[in-house]
Amino acid sequence: MSEPSNTPDPSQDTPPTFIYGATRDWPGYFESVAGKPARETLLDALDRFADEKPTDAIDLGCGEGRDTQELLERGWNVLAIDGSQVGVDKLLARPGLQGHPNLTTRVSVFEELGNLPTVRLLNASFSIPFCTPEHFDAFWNTITDAIEPGGRFSGQLFGDRDSWASIPDRSHQTIDEAKALFEGFELEMFDEEERDKQDYQGIVKRWHVFHIVARKHG
Repeated sequence: MSEPSNTPDPSQDTPPTFIYGATRDWPGYFESVAGKPARETLLDALDRFADEKPTDAIDLGCGEGRDTQELLERGWNVLAIDGSQVGVDKLLARPGLQGHPNLTTRVSVFEELGNLPTVRLLNASFSIPFCTPEHFDAFWNTITDAIEPGGRFSGQLFGDRDSWASIPDRSHQTIDEAKALFEGFELEMFDEEERDKQDYQGIVKRWHVFHIVARKHG
């Protein structure tokens, strides 16, 4: 999730990006991140596949398509899933993506996701914490079952000291809990980020995020 500047800007007349995420205002969020590049966790995972021919990937919580586009440009077949029809519509409005032969889209909230096809790469950039806690275990099993042996996960989990950990419909983990979710994987990247970021009104959000790339054993 894109973060606001540390420096308050009194001239700014729109909310910072994290406000949209806090309220699940996805149309507002998609507008605020339009034009941003692919996430660094995805790029790291793709670099680790450099010696392999691209095959099948899932972009879970694809939003307006910044990561999906990167995957398609690198030759992957992509199933792009998001809970917001607005996000998927914006993804398909990107130049060249409407009718792309290697792109399939699906609108589904995480709690109703059902089974996923087996893929070489499952990308979930800043989306997994938005699964409600009561559905998280089943959701996580669905994710890990979809990754074939030798395949990878790339994405983020939110830590227990993040400001949003107090919001009842969010799923957060301690560092030990986050690492335990990757039993059966090799953690190729596990970067913990914790810092305060201030919006233009001086409101501070504590970010506690785990940036992860992991390879499934087998």
